[in-house]
Amino acid sequence: MKCPNCQSSQLGRIGSKQYYCWNCCLELSVEEDKININQIEEDGSLSSLNDLFYQEG
Repeated sequence: MKCPNCQSSQLGRIGSKQYYCWNCCLELSVEEDKININQIEEDGSLSSLNDLFYQEG
């Protein structure tokens, strides 16, 4: 699996179906064959970046 943002294969597993890209610092999770992409904020919360990578239609 590669990071959809930077195409790096330097992903670390942080949980069941959850990964962290060491290159661009994004958290990825896999749900029902869909990859959810989140940015980790300074306070530790997650902000979804799915709207930047996926378009409906």
